Amino acid sequence: MPNASEMSVNGDVFVSFTILKDIDKVYLDAINMERPDAKDGDTKIYYTDDKIIFHNNFKAGNTYEVNFQYVAKPKKALYFTGDHIWTQGQGKNTSHWLPSIDDMNDKIEFDLKYVVPETQTILSNGILVDIIRKDNFKEYFFDMENPMSSYLVAFAMGDYNKTTVVSASGIPIELYYRPNDSAIVKTTYKHTKTIFDYLENEIDVPYPWQNYKQVPVRDFLYAGMENTSCTIFSESFVVDEIGINDRDYTNVNAHELAHQWFGNLVTETSGTHHWLQEGFATYYALLAEREIYGDDYYYWKLLQSANSLQEVSEAGKGQSLLDPKASSLTFYEKGAWALHILRERIGDTAFKNTIKQYLEEHAFKNVETDNFLNMVKRNTTITIDNWEKDWLQQTAFQANQAYESLLASPFIKEYFELSSLRPVAIAEKKIPLTTALTFNNEYLGQEAVFQLTAEPVEKVIPYLKKAFESNNLMTRQAIAISYEGAIPNVLKADFESLLNDESYVTIEAALLLLRKALPNQMPKYLDKTKGIVGFQDKNVRQIWLVLAMLTEGYQKQNAANFTSELNNYTSNNYSFEIREKAFEYVNYLGIFDDTSLASLVNASTHHYWRFRDSARTLLTEVLKEEKYSNKVKEIYSQFSDTEKEYLERIGFKASEK
Repeated sequence: MPNASEMSVNGDVFVSFTILKDIDKVYLDAINMERPDAKDGDTKIYYTDDKIIFHNNFKAGNTYEVNFQYVAKPKKALYFTGDHIWTQGQGKNTSHWLPSIDDMNDKIEFDLKYVVPETQTILSNGILVDIIRKDNFKEYFFDMENPMSSYLVAFAMGDYNKTTVVSASGIPIELYYRPNDSAIVKTTYKHTKTIFDYLENEIDVPYPWQNYKQVPVRDFLYAGMENTSCTIFSESFVVDEIGINDRDYTNVNAHELAHQWFGNLVTETSGTHHWLQEGFATYYALLAEREIYGDDYYYWKLLQSANSLQEVSEAGKGQSLLDPKASSLTFYEKGAWALHILRERIGDTAFKNTIKQYLEEHAFKNVETDNFLNMVKRNTTITIDNWEKDWLQQTAFQANQAYESLLASPFIKEYFELSSLRPVAIAEKKIPLTTALTFNNEYLGQEAVFQLTAEPVEKVIPYLKKAFESNNLMTRQAIAISYEGAIPNVLKADFESLLNDESYVTIEAALLLLRKALPNQMPKYLDKTKGIVGFQDKNVRQIWLVLAMLTEGYQKQNAANFTSELNNYTSNNYSFEIREKAFEYVNYLGIFDDTSLASLVNASTHHYWRFRDSARTLLTEVLKEEKYSNKVKEIYSQFSDTEKEYLERIGFKASEK
């Protein structure tokens, strides 16, 4: 039973286990669980700082059952974020809220019951078999048929509605959302069924769980997490019909779904083999996107990751795929490249047969890289020794092989030819620039624009005009984010038209561009965009408030309201994405008030380390100003114990003694 007011969990656990050899003690990992020692039948139960120990004369071959209770107040793995409660157990963290086995090599079949307030909805692993209402609470019963690693146990709780679609193979796919987001469910979950059906067909192994659920939560630590049958993802991917043009859930959606096979069905034995999960999920997500967006997109994404990997490699920081301490870039992107190259080497048939047999033979088990390599060798007579050396063992990125592979794409050839013209004078590349801006390929269009905006504007007016007239959203966006010069009168209307584009990235960039180039026209631009909020982080609304305050005389009667609204966005009533942007602007404008200063102290204790660290850095700078330091002293009494402890730790004194 999750308890939001106490930020705790009360649990009642029933464990059944079979003993493999005579022993007197077995245990579950359990971090700082509270409960007096107890006894269940002949089994004594002891609690330590990190374990719950069962003591008995256990005999090999016998099955034992133990029942016990616990209370946990987790410092990690279970998070209370406003109106959401959710878990993130990846690594060895589930044992902070649920007695379990941290080692991913131990797989357990979990059946879960949750008691939640009547107003809340909860989703977890497995299929929901029953809901029982008692007084002001509901009991949810979830059943898992197959075993999984404990780090994949999860739940999310909040005020949710759901819609359900069904895969071609009959698997229910439950899509959760806040009631207020009902109008944008279709855009947020666009392509979900297509992705599911594609992956099941491409992998050629049936989806291994009873159903599939997806739920967005506030202040999530990552883009998404592939808990068994229950993906939790960041609410920053909840988008409307305009937001989806710049930011969508497709890649994360496909990546976490691919993990249901690669990571959940078959699980690495250790970090040395982490690429078997992340590299495979990245590769299959890219294949799913290729199905949706086409070959040009596929090869463009491969090119971007190749450029990143080559840059790291050339700096002497390349890593082997078998290095357990490798970076995410290595495990994810280099892992995907390794599979792309392997498929080219051995062919589609051998590759797909390998994947199918690898998953079927090791289903619900743990694997090492050799398990996969042995399956490859079983399905092809082509030697893969050089591939193993180049892509698994080498720290250097094999750039020549990668770029040779990329040349299989006619589009990439065109892109290389166009990008090679960057140092060439405008007069000598009229035809390729015109071609790139005419044939409506967004990648070529963007490259052409980036070359144009590096030149004096008087030399490129006809080409910029053509770029505007292309009506390609990304080509026009490239102008908004890269143009820095004065705006000639002949292009004034074109630049102003960027505010009409269905792109929150373009609108935000265009407002900044127009303010710099045409400051006297800002009231008109602000009037035009005053009702636009933007992404989940309110990117357009927040920059609008900043520009409104900086525009002399604009809605002077509302200036105090603008300041108050921006300061309020720093509070913990909002997600960290909104708060982080608000802090940046409040600091830039120098308008910290009691609300935003208290929020900055609060943010310095946040569970998400990147946000927390940026807040701490800013707080250190802000406290150097006496006026703000004095304000923090005045409101010191309202801080929580945790917030006071942090202030004391950095040497802040609430009062002189």
